[in-house]
Amino acid sequence: MSSKVKVGFIGVGLMGHGMAKNLLEKGHPLVVKGNRNRAPVDDLLARGATEVSTPREMAANSDVIHICLSNAPQVESVFRGPDGILKGMRDGLIVVDCSTSDPNVTLALAAELAERGGHMVDAPLGRTPKEAEAGTLDAMVGADTEVFQRILPVMECWAGNINHVGPVGAGHKMKLIMNTIAMSYAALYSEVTALGAKVGIPPATIQRVIGSSRLGNGFFDTFMSYAVDRDRDAHKFSIANASKDVRYALAMAAEAGALSPMASATRQYFAQVEAQGFAEDYVPFLSDHVARMNGLDLEEEAKKGRD
Repeated sequence: MSSKVKVGFIGVGLMGHGMAKNLLEKGHPLVVKGNRNRAPVDDLLARGATEVSTPREMAANSDVIHICLSNAPQVESVFRGPDGILKGMRDGLIVVDCSTSDPNVTLALAAELAERGGHMVDAPLGRTPKEAEAGTLDAMVGADTEVFQRILPVMECWAGNINHVGPVGAGHKMKLIMNTIAMSYAALYSEVTALGAKVGIPPATIQRVIGSSRLGNGFFDTFMSYAVDRDRDAHKFSIANASKDVRYALAMAAEAGALSPMASATRQYFAQVEAQGFAEDYVPFLSDHVARMNGLDLEEEAKKGRD
């Protein structure tokens, strides 16, 4: 695939903006669909992108479309709506869905796209908006081998670690596994941080001891950057999205007949915080809510023993 293919992008939010910016910087003509948050759209337009009002218009004028949305119903809407991708696409269009979505929806949309001569690639993301801006995201890709090879040079504009994990749908399955691990970490770290505070071990001590041991990892470091150091922007990923991802993972497990008691427990933490009205808090903020359930103010506890 030519390095100068025309790329459309739907969903230029926290992750999508950086990805789209890197596509522009690597020389791709870029078309974006505007949304209510004009700041990232206007920034991309100032960098040379053009804007369309519908996915249908984008599909008629793009070789590749990236989608980076919050959930499966949103992805279905941009495909199947009256002004959706399927209404305007031309033969050979490749759609790269970078959302974290329901694999069954992915497979259904892939079939509808294929009937019209197009190709689906599911390429959900790992890491954070910081890496999106730097062009060093992780991507786990579900695609036919030939299509993967064609789209790889485009994906290399915004990803630093790309794994082809199987056919269409495999990328979203892998992402649900990854996010179940991550959100289970978040629930566990929240729980043990509160436990430590209850028994006289300050959060800063947990951060220092665990972070310097073999139990430390990148997610722990990011999570504790908020829980202890109070960096509110350490991991910009909402509790609503986290809850949705674990819910999709549980549905996948149920369909496969797989046990999932740990994922079910993780889901309960996020569901409870959502129900209390904090769905738009970022994932590390879960530590505050779990501390509060234990009668603690984590911000005050975090001051103890902190350098």
